[in-house]
Amino acid sequence: MSTFPQGATALHDVPALHPLSAFLAPWLADGVPDLDVLNELAARCALVSGSGASLRFVRPVADDRGYEERAYREGTIATRPGNRHDLFNALIWLAFPRSKAALNRRHHDSLVLARTAGSTGRGTLRDALTQFDECGVVVAGTAPDLWRALGEHRWREVFVERRDELLHSTRFIVFGHASHDALAMPFIGLCGKALFVEVDVTWLGLPALAALAALDARLAARFVSDDFSPRDWQPLPLLGIPGAAADNEQPDYYDDTRQFRPARTMPPGSSPGNR
Repeated sequence: MSTFPQGATALHDVPALHPLSAFLAPWLADGVPDLDVLNELAARCALVSGSGASLRFVRPVADDRGYEERAYREGTIATRPGNRHDLFNALIWLAFPRSKAALNRRHHDSLVLARTAGSTGRGTLRDALTQFDECGVVVAGTAPDLWRALGEHRWREVFVERRDELLHSTRFIVFGHASHDALAMPFIGLCGKALFVEVDVTWLGLPALAALAALDARLAARFVSDDFSPRDWQPLPLLGIPGAAADNEQPDYYDDTRQFRPARTMPPGSSPGNR
């Protein structure tokens, strides 16, 4: 279980926010929020679940309903006090309220469809939504060719040879709360599930909160309308993102195949489903 040190009350008392988590700092400015503070913030931001129910962060309860169904129907988000993983989940609700509500709605609708069909399995859509909710990374940029290069595992090209272009054209925003939890104590090979959102130069120049709100609206629209499978997420080594690790300023950092694996090669005549 990921917990904050007992008695921690201020940001400097807890594991320092990783650079990729720094955009969450405003909600931690007065210390580590407890459930009452989180609920004050939720009310102030008018957070709602996928059904439009007012959102509340509550201690977990034991019943036959799962997290998503309870959140959808009651607006209650199971949150263990003092738990870092659950705190980051709450902070992502504050940072991406529309997207989280859209994910919750899609989870619930998929669950209802499965039950109506007599299925007990989760299905590829719910698996994909869960993966992004836990480990998702939004790659927002004006250069789709850089995104394609990442998809082809041309790590050195993107992160070394075209680093300046990447810094000027692309922003990496970690969405998954499990990834934020892991970034508190990062390890070699830490990987996210990335999704590309093409933006224009106007978005790149927006103030941080305005840019986040605009991105939230774009993501929510996609989560409501698009179909996803786990194959739609691009594996992205988080510590390779510029600024994520001091060592990645050095070109030879990207020679470490434990993190920066080459693209898989496929035998002639095979298909992705036969890998």
